[in-house]
Amino acid sequence: QVHLIESGGGLVQPGGSLRLSCTASTPTLGDYAVGWFRHEREFVATISTRAWSKVYGDSVRGRFTISRDNAKNIVYLQMDSLAPDDTAVYYCAARPAGTSADPNDYPYWGQGTQVTVSS
Repeated sequence: QVHLIESGGGLVQPGGSLRLSCTASTPTLGDYAVGWFRHEREFVATISTRAWSKVYGDSVRGRFTISRDNAKNIVYLQMDSLAPDDTAVYYCAARPAGTSADPNDYPYWGQGTQVTVSS
């Protein structure tokens, strides 16, 4: 089974930026579409295996950017213009198929990383 690990969370001021990372315990993350979710499984973003497709949730579109480096076995979530409402535990999830905004489509999940936006 694929084990995912998120990192990069922390405390940031409103308007600030943070970059989250998601990596896998095996060197095959490039075979999976990866999504980011927060709160009670609110969709944030997803990216296809070769990054041909990127989809964002309405609340983060224009502020967050998802990318991946399959050679490094990492998926990133660059978060800019952060606001207090972005405070949440962020989870990365993976599925051996195309992108999806439905958390129920993802069989593999990380433990999450805390992001707190506050002054």
